[in-house]
Amino acid sequence: MKKVLIPIDFSENAFNALKYACQIFKYGQSQFFILHAFLDEVYNRHANKHKNPFEDLKEVVYQNSKKELKKIRDEIQDYSPNPKHKYKTLSAFGTLTDEANDLVNQENIDIVVMGTKGKTNDPKITFGSNILQLLQYVLCPVLAFPENHPYHPPKKILFPTDDLAPYKRRELKLLSDMSGSFRSTVHMLYINPKATLSLWQKDNKQFLLGSLTKPDKVFDTIIAEEKSDAINQFVSDNGIHLLVMIHTRYPYMEKALFHSTIDEMILNIKVPFLVKQNRFR
Repeated sequence: MKKVLIPIDFSENAFNALKYACQIFKYGQSQFFILHAFLDEVYNRHANKHKNPFEDLKEVVYQNSKKELKKIRDEIQDYSPNPKHKYKTLSAFGTLTDEANDLVNQENIDIVVMGTKGKTNDPKITFGSNILQLLQYVLCPVLAFPENHPYHPPKKILFPTDDLAPYKRRELKLLSDMSGSFRSTVHMLYINPKATLSLWQKDNKQFLLGSLTKPDKVFDTIIAEEKSDAINQFVSDNGIHLLVMIHTRYPYMEKALFHSTIDEMILNIKVPFLVKQNRFR
């Protein structure tokens, strides 16, 4: 059974991400944890000279959260009455990142699915602060669903990789299962074909190929100076439905010397975006 965490702030964007998750995992047994973390909401209201005492305000927000979560649960069951799906709602007085990581550890969550924007829905930005926090700090894969993006089965998946980061078997199985359900094609994109693969890279590549057994795989190469531009162009030119990338965090010295492709391109992404968290803890 797949365990899927859906952070929600009761916005349309958040509900669309929940619907997308139901579609992506519609063929298998799945449990959805719908989480509303409301610490910021309480402190923001209290800072605005709310007349209620802090604890009373906290209880008001908590009760409203439970009420709204029940509505969300009823709506999603109407939208997707899938007997393979189970739903659990949770209200938590804490930060989203902390509460999400606690759930990841307690429930052995496979993936977080979240909208790229929340209630503020600032048209000047592509990714809201909450999704950026989760992409950076949550300890499991995160799938970001763009605002107003129409649903497409992930038939074409782009996976750019240089085979430098070690792959996690569980995360590759998640991708293999998702893509296998839709008979997807995974485009393995190598952006610098001039470089000769090291023994480490060759071992990582063989592990990757051995783990992605269900989808068809196509190998593409591009000579490009800017990886982010090359990836965005490939997405546009090839009608990609889902982008998969690896988020690595290097030790201090390496971090000072190298830039993350994800950090460089994150504001330009227009398709659902799955980040695999292969990082140093």
